[in-house]
Amino acid sequence: METSERYRLCVEALQGYADDAGFSDVVIGLSGGMDSSIVAVMCVDAFGADHVHGVLLPGPYSSEHSVEDARELAGNLGIEAQVVSVCEPYEAFERVLARACGGELSGLAAENTQARCRMVCLMALSNAHGWMLVNTSNKSEAMMGYSTLYGDTAGAFAPLGGLYKTDVYAVARWRNAQAEAAGAVPPVPERVFAKPPSAELSPGQEDEKSLGLDYPTLDALLLAHVERGLGADRLVAEGFDAATVQRVLSTVRATAFKRALEPPFPDAAFYA
Repeated sequence: METSERYRLCVEALQGYADDAGFSDVVIGLSGGMDSSIVAVMCVDAFGADHVHGVLLPGPYSSEHSVEDARELAGNLGIEAQVVSVCEPYEAFERVLARACGGELSGLAAENTQARCRMVCLMALSNAHGWMLVNTSNKSEAMMGYSTLYGDTAGAFAPLGGLYKTDVYAVARWRNAQAEAAGAVPPVPERVFAKPPSAELSPGQEDEKSLGLDYPTLDALLLAHVERGLGADRLVAEGFDAATVQRVLSTVRATAFKRALEPPFPDAAFYA
């Protein structure tokens, strides 16, 4: 399927889902990363800038450039963008949970608590204003369980839920090119394409390091396994490292319970 068609189907599915649910406005967390950036662009294409409400949710490890990139994206799109810091609520959870967590809130528990603080804020705005919360997860991370239950899995609909990470970048690059061809400002800032993807939940955290695999390799393996149905032996025969195959397939199986709680996404056969 062409990149342009993938983008169109994501936007149409998002718009149709919101219409069926009776929502005219949507809210989205703007992290300054690629996933939230292109989902914000899709929301504007689906509903118009006046109906898209962006929220920056800086936490204790948010970088200055991420806030700058999110603000630039919002300015390019002409959407509302307010800031709701999660530092104070996270610090409250740190104090309350420290003893129960063995003396301090740390590691995965600390990272996931930050993600859940963000979703509490977004859902509060959704409830207060009647806005539909749009999810920003992609298929690569969903297959690997690289998400926080009741955190970044929250939201009514995930327009990127059927796209692997490398294709998320491709549709974003295509959409920017469309804007340039029309004489408009490309909506996604160039720095968003260049910087390493990161959830910014701990110092120096990068997604590919956390996954233990770069996205192009991961996506190639997942495409062969999930879309073509190849098992471990066939994957190794096609040139994938045996230990990597074992680890990825084991992770895919072990995190099925998370995918069961992911929001709906476009059901188009992007990779048929």
